[in-house]
Amino acid sequence: MKRALISVSNKAGIEKFARELVDLGFEIVSTGGTSKALKESGIPVIGISEVTGFPEILEGRVKTLHPNIHSGILAKGTPEHMAVLAEHGIKAIDLVVVNLYPFQETIAKKDVTLDEAIEKIDIGGPSMVRAAAKNHARVAVVVNPKHYDEIIAELKDKGEISLETRQKLALEAFQHTAQYDAAISQYLTKAWNAEIFADETAFGGAKIQSLRYGENPHQKAAFYKMGKPQSGTLANAKQLNGKELSYNNIVDVDAAWQLVCEFTEKPAAVIIKHTNPCGAALGESLQEAYERALAADPVSAFGGIIAVNRVVDKGTASKIIETFMEAVIAPAFDDEAVEVLKTKKNLRLLAVGEPEGEAEIWIEKISGGFLLQERDSHHLNLDEVKLVTKKAPTEDELQELAFAWNIVKHVKSNAIVVTKDKQTLGVGAGQMNRVGSVKIALEEAGEKSAGAVLASDAFFPFSDSIETAHKAGITAIIQPGGSVRDEEVIEACDKYGIAMIFTGIRHFRH
Repeated sequence: MKRALISVSNKAGIEKFARELVDLGFEIVSTGGTSKALKESGIPVIGISEVTGFPEILEGRVKTLHPNIHSGILAKGTPEHMAVLAEHGIKAIDLVVVNLYPFQETIAKKDVTLDEAIEKIDIGGPSMVRAAAKNHARVAVVVNPKHYDEIIAELKDKGEISLETRQKLALEAFQHTAQYDAAISQYLTKAWNAEIFADETAFGGAKIQSLRYGENPHQKAAFYKMGKPQSGTLANAKQLNGKELSYNNIVDVDAAWQLVCEFTEKPAAVIIKHTNPCGAALGESLQEAYERALAADPVSAFGGIIAVNRVVDKGTASKIIETFMEAVIAPAFDDEAVEVLKTKKNLRLLAVGEPEGEAEIWIEKISGGFLLQERDSHHLNLDEVKLVTKKAPTEDELQELAFAWNIVKHVKSNAIVVTKDKQTLGVGAGQMNRVGSVKIALEEAGEKSAGAVLASDAFFPFSDSIETAHKAGITAIIQPGGSVRDEEVIEACDKYGIAMIFTGIRHFRH
């Protein structure tokens, strides 16, 4: 008779699975709550203490860490190993069905204590899973209930679980425990305020969905979440309508959401194309903010991604459907807005909840490794900026400069943004020289640039950008400063009567 060891935190489908195993000639060994649930369903179960000859102790912390369990899992199918088991009266275990304490679900709860989190760190479970996965040549390991029907079907059809299936399950098991340990590591790093950039680090993910393809049709791709995502993050989004998200949709939607979250005091809307904003604006209402964002560059906005920082209402929804757009991301949508937006059956609607928590660590994959950095979560304090020109910006210009600064932070470098009345007029992105970005932004703004302000994500290496800005009618500039030619740039501003402030903070975005 084959033997299955079952110890699961997620008990979905386990009673049906265990009953079918028994019908196929398996005997079941089980622990604690799983054993109780199976017995209450009338399934014959051998308690773990009957196998170990030792009680479950220390509030259940020690129950499966015993030679009678791990020898039964780790023994190869060789005559020598089987003889050792027989000598010690140990029965081989052929199937290990284990999923782990819900650590990630626990730490996702508000106000969870460190002690509560640590109690949900599984020890025996990962040990059994890894042992079974290592010995996949003989043992099958199942960590996900979605495989139960597949396992039963294969046992009924072939009388055994094939090597190919055991290998697939073993790989999944190692991935499962790796993600679990990564979640623990990340949580404790934060809880203990430990060094983020440690000598060794790990990140784990659980697949949200497979994607049709990546950036281009010949590239495979999938979308993953890390742990249990917080409210206000894209991985936490609930899709209310529209086609399946593509890889590029996801990248653009996240860029749009990051930008709109810069604004909290007033309704804000941004429209993104290829991760750069083609329109961004504030308004007294969300509808006004959206209409102004669209008006900033309606040509580029076609087929774009919309992000807003308020619950989408019917009025805003009615304006959105007038232009072809790919997706809308918002904290939420009211019922009337959803009904209006659903008239565009392909329009993706993503409700992510209100932003909360701290900025995440940013991961950038490179060939042979990856880079880690803190996310650029710097917020401008106008009391800390430095006036460097003879002319000071007016209070209105100062507020406008702050608005432009929040936008330029999210534009690909070299980045230039021109704004007026809390609305973008022109954006210059990703150019190889800064004056090129200035020219693009001002050309896009056109005559509206007279009386507008300009933001630059990094310093001006030459005064040519200032001369170009003056000719277009720019009255105030915000930039980090720090060039060896700062004095030359300041002199040009003084010559043309342009106010300029330094932030001391650079916002490169590559």
